[in-house]
Amino acid sequence: MSFKYDLKIEGMTCASCVTRVEKVISKFDGIKNVSVNLATEKVSFEMEDEKRNLSEIAAAIKEYGYELKLNQKSNTNEKTFINEEKDTFYSQLKFEFVFALILTVPIFLLSMLMEYEFFNNFWWLSGNQTRNLLLILTTPVIFISGKRFFKIFWNNLLHYSAEMNSLVAIGTGAAYGYSILATLFPELLSISANEIHVYYETAAVIITLILMGKIFEHKAKNKTAGAIKKLLELKPKNANVLVNGNEIQKDISALSIDDIVIIKPGENIPADGIIISGISSVNESMLTGESIPVDKEAGSDVIGGTINNNGSFNFKVTKVGDNSVLGQVIRLVENAQSTKPPIQKLVDKIASVFVPIVIVIAIITFISWLVLSSENSFSTALINFVAVLIIACPCALGLATPTAIMVGTGLGASNGILIRNGESLEIALKIDTIVIDKTGTITEGKPEVSQIITFNYDESELIKYAASLESKSEHPLAHAVEEKAKTLKIEVLEPSSFQSHSGFGIDGQVNNEKVLIGKKSFLQNSSIKTEIAEDSFNYFSAQGKTVIYVAINGELKGLIIIEDKLKIGSNDAIENLKKMNIRPVMITGDNKNAALFIAEKVGLKEFRADVYPQDKSEIVKQFQSEGRVIGMVGDGINDAPALAQADVGIAIGTGTDVAIESSQITLVKGDLRGVVKAINLSKKTLQTIKQNLFWAFVYNIILIPLAAFGMLNPMIAAFAMSLSSVSVVTNSLRLKGKKI
Repeated sequence: MSFKYDLKIEGMTCASCVTRVEKVISKFDGIKNVSVNLATEKVSFEMEDEKRNLSEIAAAIKEYGYELKLNQKSNTNEKTFINEEKDTFYSQLKFEFVFALILTVPIFLLSMLMEYEFFNNFWWLSGNQTRNLLLILTTPVIFISGKRFFKIFWNNLLHYSAEMNSLVAIGTGAAYGYSILATLFPELLSISANEIHVYYETAAVIITLILMGKIFEHKAKNKTAGAIKKLLELKPKNANVLVNGNEIQKDISALSIDDIVIIKPGENIPADGIIISGISSVNESMLTGESIPVDKEAGSDVIGGTINNNGSFNFKVTKVGDNSVLGQVIRLVENAQSTKPPIQKLVDKIASVFVPIVIVIAIITFISWLVLSSENSFSTALINFVAVLIIACPCALGLATPTAIMVGTGLGASNGILIRNGESLEIALKIDTIVIDKTGTITEGKPEVSQIITFNYDESELIKYAASLESKSEHPLAHAVEEKAKTLKIEVLEPSSFQSHSGFGIDGQVNNEKVLIGKKSFLQNSSIKTEIAEDSFNYFSAQGKTVIYVAINGELKGLIIIEDKLKIGSNDAIENLKKMNIRPVMITGDNKNAALFIAEKVGLKEFRADVYPQDKSEIVKQFQSEGRVIGMVGDGINDAPALAQADVGIAIGTGTDVAIESSQITLVKGDLRGVVKAINLSKKTLQTIKQNLFWAFVYNIILIPLAAFGMLNPMIAAFAMSLSSVSVVTNSLRLKGKKI
């Protein structure tokens, strides 16, 4: 048995950090599926042996300068998001930036002005004394505000590795170290007092600008987690519970299954449950994206986090915490945000060799300028060496994909589209064929008995025997027969035997009578004559209705005609899929005439009829063998194998838990138009990822050569590097405002 962990990790700054943490954790025996997300600052992995002490992993990571937080809570009711006032990382970052800024302003002004004669005419310190003052001012910036960079650089050095912090530390350290040497021991450099150039302002400004960029980046990254924050904020902190006839207030974390909760107008519903008294309408838009309130009455389900409108009602709690719908939604969104699409795995490989290559380029730049430059060769070589190191920090590369995934999955959640992982989001873009199960997806999935036909037999008796046997079945058509018996107030008996024949029908003993219910072929295989019903079968099938045969003691006694209405939006969804050049194919267990009727009503040209449950996955395989990328849409238990077989399984959220667990995308609302939205979401998210990566790569491809050829000052490089990270996160945030 494996155990899943999802833990916070601090100290990561770029794509190289991600690769390093993954490698460190993956070295431990029994650990698999390690995934590190720079945007969420989380690591997820599976561990086969729960006995392994997590502190061992934390200690190994700490050697590289990262901190693994082991005190994470997993219950949805207890989850909290840290605001800026309580965010220790942000507070420390802010302190370091403000401290650096206070000292860097005078450092920068002194460094610039001391080069001008008019300033030196009234400045009371000599050149050497001014350099000593700059040394005094710069040292705290390096060792207090810049401590984080040098600490991680040292840890990297001990393990023969390098990443973004290494580049900053080497670049600023070189400028600072050279300046100290020029200030205190100029004779070692064989330069006169008039020729001394120091670069304290370079080191200080670089650290200050990078810290400023980190603050903006941190704030922007927090915004990308807004979807989960909003979901968590949907639940109230307290609930009014009925105990022994008295109304008492309970903390939401203390709610238990079977508690009776009182809901008044305008209140948020604190947990999942079923209404036992009262009538109202509920706004479920925060989970389904549908703005029209849903009417509720006794027997209706309610979802925690939704908002009651004008009525009042009492409901019995059925699910709390992580088992609730909201808990599952949050878990799905978090899991999606912690996974990587295939495109990110390529980026990680590039990032793992990026920093060493940059260091080599910087060294070549230094040597080239030292050898080829005629004037101030060492100073020029040093400045360009620092500029190359600073401009090439791979922060934007590390943020390009995860920030877009975070915003994209959050946007999906707010529209009732739950994405299981980043890979599904990327593959959904490539879907060219959508296989759609009819019942519960194209149709309502709430079949009703529309007509009963008997052959020399009492109608009530027919329904009694049929409903009695169907009471043991979970098929939607069985529930329709049971509901008809309830409506007609017909007594349902307990079958003495029952057997299901998947895709064909059921048989058993009811009141010592042998009963068979199902398709025409099911009865024919049992040597029961069906010719008498042929005209009725053809007539109702041509109207898209389902015809159930009922035989008692080896003789056909009647037909039960069942109708399932089309879902609102099915026509629009099919039309939009065709406009997107996606081939929609309907599959159904109904006969050809019934399937043709539904297909024509929704504008489908292609369908498969008389499909048995076990054949659905084979149809998907057949399409895949033709080289097609398949999306499968279904809602029932018998759809699960096909959903799992498809390249992207899309489950209708109103269906069974088995179907939802087998899928990669879940449509909470249960509307087929959600399929179109999911594909559009995939397109827009991947488009944003590609924009981010394009910017990150082009930025490095253009600016590294500029820095190497001496066309970029290190301070400008620091500003550009910070800007690149912030721009990538900001571009991802643009997704929030896009319509899908």
